[in-house]
Amino acid sequence: MNRPLRIPVLLGSVRRGRQSIKVARFAGDRLGEAGADAPLLDLRSLDLPIMEERLHMRDDPPPGLVRFSEAVKAADAVVVVSPEYNGSIPGVLKNALDYIYSEWFRKPVGIVTVSAGGFGGVQVHNHLQLLFLRLKALPVAGMHVSKVSGSFGEDGEPRAPHYEKSFAGFIETLDWYARAIGAAMDSDGG
Repeated sequence: MNRPLRIPVLLGSVRRGRQSIKVARFAGDRLGEAGADAPLLDLRSLDLPIMEERLHMRDDPPPGLVRFSEAVKAADAVVVVSPEYNGSIPGVLKNALDYIYSEWFRKPVGIVTVSAGGFGGVQVHNHLQLLFLRLKALPVAGMHVSKVSGSFGEDGEPRAPHYEKSFAGFIETLDWYARAIGAAMDSDGG
């Protein structure tokens, strides 16, 4: 694969004052520095209504849903940045994921979870892994950010150096899977 990898960063929160945007910016910046095309898929700007029916069953899809579907389908991998709300996935993220299905087939997914507390969103990470497996995606890389408000600045720069090292390993893993799966799909005709 000679082109840059397409790895959008899906921000799974629309909450006011959301801290996960800092980590999404960090992820996008580091993926870009590693040579990937890493646009931000912000659920706030996609403005998806509550799901009434999956995209492929609708004749009147909202424009944001079409953009979301096309971005996931065209991606070599996707990074999902999600806060933990009450020990689980934010409703807006679950709503978005439920809209599409075939777009996730064999798609490598990196999961970055954040929390205000000390566990870094471990519970939401586990829920997202199970959900992506159900969607036939491949959750292949993970990272947890604890005490997010103090761990990252507003500009998306980490205040603790271990996040740089952890994310470098995260990118390396995600890159390997994206290239390996892309090569396999190319060799068997897609």
